[in-house]
Amino acid sequence: MIEVLVSLLVIVVGVLGMVGLQSKAIPYTQDSAQRNTAIMLADDLLELIRSNPNCGTIGSCQKLPGASFPTVPSACIPTPISFNDQVGCWAVQAGNALPGASALLKTGFYVCNSATPGDVTASSCGTGSEIEIQLSWTVKTAGDCMDPSNSSTTCTYKIRTRR
Repeated sequence: MIEVLVSLLVIVVGVLGMVGLQSKAIPYTQDSAQRNTAIMLADDLLELIRSNPNCGTIGSCQKLPGASFPTVPSACIPTPISFNDQVGCWAVQAGNALPGASALLKTGFYVCNSATPGDVTASSCGTGSEIEIQLSWTVKTAGDCMDPSNSSTTCTYKIRTRR
């Protein structure tokens, strides 16, 4: 009789452990999918910048925090020829692909050539040869960004690379 109770206790503890793992798997899967989307969007924007010969000039093709992206053209399909129209269409795509990103396009996104990582002021952008891109999106609960140091409901992804 005691053996049955012990085995039942072991099974219950095992099932509770599986439930706990499953409850953690869902937010990790969502975070992974959102980060993957942010990586693809950042890569798309970086390729737009690299393909534009006018972005070779230091100081061009910048988007500071608080500044708006270019105005969206009337149609994004077929792909517009103008660089600003392409970036405007990219911003719409980013706003639709990441949760809450459309509200953060002005404040949580930036594109900056700076010599110092994270230095994205008007005076520093355009002073370096490396480009830094940041994208942001929102999550439902603080701490869902899977970053222990982030207690906010806004997740960010930054990429810094040479042209």
